[in-house]
Amino acid sequence: MSDVVNDVRNKRAVAVWLLICCALVYAMVVLGGVTRLTGSGLSIVNWDPVMGVLPPLNAQQWQDTFELYQQSPEFQKINSHMSVEDFKGIFWLEFFHRLLGRTIGLVFLAPFLFFLMTGKIRRAETPKYLLMFVLGGLQGVLGWYMVKSGLVNNPHVSQYRLTAHLLAAFAIYAYMFWVALGLLFPAAGDKPHALYGRTLALMTLATITVMSGGFVAGLKAGLAFNTFPLMNGKWIPDQLFALQPAWSNLFDNLVTVQFNHRVLAITTLAAVIAYWISARGKSMPARLALGVNALLAVTALQVILGISTLVMRVPVHLAATHQAVAVLVFTALLYLCHGFRRGGA
Repeated sequence: MSDVVNDVRNKRAVAVWLLICCALVYAMVVLGGVTRLTGSGLSIVNWDPVMGVLPPLNAQQWQDTFELYQQSPEFQKINSHMSVEDFKGIFWLEFFHRLLGRTIGLVFLAPFLFFLMTGKIRRAETPKYLLMFVLGGLQGVLGWYMVKSGLVNNPHVSQYRLTAHLLAAFAIYAYMFWVALGLLFPAAGDKPHALYGRTLALMTLATITVMSGGFVAGLKAGLAFNTFPLMNGKWIPDQLFALQPAWSNLFDNLVTVQFNHRVLAITTLAAVIAYWISARGKSMPARLALGVNALLAVTALQVILGISTLVMRVPVHLAATHQAVAVLVFTALLYLCHGFRRGGA
């Protein structure tokens, strides 16, 4: 009996650790959004995973760092008016964004080694935790690959690389959260719940909507057509297929990118409402019923935030909150997918 109790305690301890890591990744996504929205992402023009943990510590180091920035296209084409003091304002956000990434690595690695040495994580389960760590490291490399795209000629990061960086963060978050849920809520049955298929479909739709939001951010498409529901007085705006080949409009045409994000967002809200109505007649545990209600609430909030961000021309506080709530929608769907896949009992 004591072995069973100890096993439950060990699983709970590992799950809590993973959830703390998830919370830090969540903060990383939000801070990354603020960094982008304030134009701070290109302020540090080199990548030093070890020594980069230290900021400039005296006036000469600040001057040296600023001179590196002065060689970048962003300074030369956009911020040539900046002084060293102005530069500090954008430097610190990017610095803390990178520092948080390093902190996540330490918060993950140290407890992992402790749990492994004390037997709380079984040797057979080690590969999936090592995969989490490797994915986190690759995410850092991908972040630098994204930044590099804005350090050559055009002082804007590639919308493709930005979206890949965003989706990778969501994937790492999802993987850790899913494993944590498996530790907290063991399988309840062999067959998935009747709502599992619909929940998985909703998760797919929400992920595509997040991806489209990445392209909106990358192209700064939210600064155009700041009315809702019409775009430039029309339901279907002109220039939707202005680029050739036609498929490139999905990723390079800011008109099409914003239009698609609007359609996907409203479609997601309509699908969630229909899902909530259908779920009301289904038998499920109280925790999953609460999850269904939470999904409806955060999705409605997300659409309200998205519309408000658009019509107010992307104020930082609203846009950052919009990105933060997107993760909450994603989390609610992950929670429900996991619960209904395990039988929902």
